[in-house]
Amino acid sequence: MKLPLSDISDREILDARPARNSLTIDRPYESLIEPECGAAGNVEDVATIFLTNRECPFRCLMCDLWKNTTVESVPAGAIPKQIDYALERLPEAQHVKLYNSGNFFDAKAIPKEDWPAIAERVRGFKSVIVENHPKLCGDGCFEFRDMLAAHGVELEIALGLETVHPEVLPRLNKQMTAEDFAITAEKLVAAGIRLRTFILLRPPFLSEEEGIEWAMKSIEFAFEAGVSCCSVVPTRAGNGIMEQLENDGLFQSPQLSSMEFVQERGLQLEAGRVFMDTWDARQFASCAECAEQRIQRIAEMNLSQQVAPRIECQRCEVT
Repeated sequence: MKLPLSDISDREILDARPARNSLTIDRPYESLIEPECGAAGNVEDVATIFLTNRECPFRCLMCDLWKNTTVESVPAGAIPKQIDYALERLPEAQHVKLYNSGNFFDAKAIPKEDWPAIAERVRGFKSVIVENHPKLCGDGCFEFRDMLAAHGVELEIALGLETVHPEVLPRLNKQMTAEDFAITAEKLVAAGIRLRTFILLRPPFLSEEEGIEWAMKSIEFAFEAGVSCCSVVPTRAGNGIMEQLENDGLFQSPQLSSMEFVQERGLQLEAGRVFMDTWDARQFASCAECAEQRIQRIAEMNLSQQVAPRIECQRCEVT
């Protein structure tokens, strides 16, 4: 695939959007329990709470998380209420993810005055995982780390790297470089904060083979930067601008077989945990006969962090 003649602007990305969802600010837009293989190799339950808050200020080309955000900042006290609402309804878990479709340390998204109340509500968990842009990782990360540590809770931050492709990363409008990511990672790891990252499988402007190649290079870069866990996300359409790129021949989602291949290769590095996102994974399958088996194989590797036996399918002849 080829790169567009010019960068795609914030305005073009915004103009292509469909409507956002209607939300209630005293409730998270979703919450669930999911098992996850931990750093020690044991599978434990994670309570994932998708917080309702203001949209991320970065207009990343591939992002559709803004659909479940608000236009205005939520008032102080709303986020603790959302956490209460979720935890009252979820079964017990060992870890909690507070995902807010953007940046936890953006004061316009999560009011700083709510941090003590948040820290109080997550006492009893082993760790709290939040997401944040590398350029917004300031002293607040250390301040919140200390609040959690007072309750015996570890802080983990998920940073989006997406890709280290030198031409594609700038075109994603993420407004950072791979070097920015590495500098932030070094600072946080030195402060005792565990890191995970998000890697895109086949972002726009790459062929299937290039998508695989650069996903692997990005995983290797992240581990070398000190990240302990890579979560690989197959790039999807669904935000308006991605459909336009798809129509122009500049984007195509990856194949399910590529998802298997990248996870397998990532695990073989033995440098840290590698997860492959299986949400709505059937859309990436080219063979209906073996799709469920392949998705199950990925799910098994997510939990075991071991390469599972390959699927043989006479119909698609992909092994």
